Amino acid sequence: MTGDERIFVQAIRHYCADHGIAVDVRAGGWLIAMRRGQMRRFAFGYDIGLNSAIAHRLANDKSATAEVLTLERMPCVPHHLFLNPKLGRNVVGAGWRETMLELLGDNPQGVVVKPNEGTSGRSVFKVTTEADLDRAASEVFSMSAGLVISPYVAIEDEVRVVLLDDLPRVAYSKQRGADWRHNLDAGAKPLLLEDGDVRTACVKLAIDAARAIGIVFASIDVVRVDGTWRVLEINSGVMMEALAKLHPELVQATYDAALDRVFDESRHER
Repeated sequence: MTGDERIFVQAIRHYCADHGIAVDVRAGGWLIAMRRGQMRRFAFGYDIGLNSAIAHRLANDKSATAEVLTLERMPCVPHHLFLNPKLGRNVVGAGWRETMLELLGDNPQGVVVKPNEGTSGRSVFKVTTEADLDRAASEVFSMSAGLVISPYVAIEDEVRVVLLDDLPRVAYSKQRGADWRHNLDAGAKPLLLEDGDVRTACVKLAIDAARAIGIVFASIDVVRVDGTWRVLEINSGVMMEALAKLHPELVQATYDAALDRVFDESRHER
């Protein structure tokens, strides 16, 4: 183990050492093979393999997640999908830029442009002008097959809930720094939520969202806008690098519980 390994990798190593599981870390820690007897399991990125393929794909697609939640009449932040024009007119259509401009015109407070897939707040832009919209779209399309546009909303609070089998393992707010975003990579600080009305409301919304797409192990981001909690996004890969610096035991216990499910032989025999 090296000192610069991700907390996720360290947590898997720790679990495997405690449970007599052979572990082989490949590709700089992004692929992890685990073996106990004849049972072999894999972790990839921040995904330990508990979720179904369709739940994983829905969660990793911001537009698809928003569409499913809207179908279930759940409060959520809209994410309008635009495919990369390099995919061709037959795939993308001819009026994509005009539709982008209409969204910008409908939201004088601005819009947020970001990749349809991806985490950590990278290549996320707040846009208020046509020129800025073109620049943001160009940058996102340079590295992504699609982008999403959401109305810019004044987020009063943002909370992340980590669920395993509908049970909240972790719930914390993201205390924003100087940046307008609540991303932990952008300087936000995690603060564990105490029991109370806020935690109860956020956990209930997160559970409902997880059930809507059928996901087992996930982190769900919910935001409060104009006093109302809404789902922002669902993450199939559970990343707790920043939280681990403050609460390493809680993070390890959460991954341990998830890995117990991974190596539950009765589950795999059904």
